[in-house]
Amino acid sequence: MKKDMTVTYQVKNGIYVNMTNRCPCACAFCLRQNADGVYGSNSLWLQREPTVEEVCRSIAAWDLSQYEELVFCGYGEPTERLDDLLKVAKFVKARSPIPIRINTNGLSDLINGRPTAPELEDLIDTVSISLNATNAEDYESLCRPKFGPGSYDAMLAFTRSCVPYVPNVVMTVVDVVTSKEEQEKSRRIAEGLGAKLRVRPYES
Repeated sequence: MKKDMTVTYQVKNGIYVNMTNRCPCACAFCLRQNADGVYGSNSLWLQREPTVEEVCRSIAAWDLSQYEELVFCGYGEPTERLDDLLKVAKFVKARSPIPIRINTNGLSDLINGRPTAPELEDLIDTVSISLNATNAEDYESLCRPKFGPGSYDAMLAFTRSCVPYVPNVVMTVVDVVTSKEEQEKSRRIAEGLGAKLRVRPYES
């Protein structure tokens, strides 16, 4: 692994894991369209995807007892490597009580071609799913998923399916692309699925 390939990085009081740059969406507001890194990190563009062993070594270099959570979130969609992500999560759980979160677009079932929420049980403490729209038409215009029509409903279905298996299921909207009215509609959507809503600030 090249030394300048950023696999793990710190954001506030969390350690973030950057396993892939692949993503089935091309969101109009995506941070990676504007910069090579975030929150002062080095470039998050990977020359290649790190192996599970490389990811585990990178995580092991941190003193996890000093951080509040470990988050799978880089310059790609973490569930593009779901099987490897879960192997890494098992590695972490065997060594640390640190809570584990996945930041995801919620299209894991479409990406992997199977229901994936049950696989998160006992490994993932929080799933944070990008909602960002209150209807399928706006979602497709804003997030531009490669799976096309049906992506919005698949994201909602994934959210609902996570509730029995993951202790904390959260949906998020970005403040700069949603009005107060849309945020309230989003809250009702999230609560109807058994999730919470978080309005997150856009970090330029």
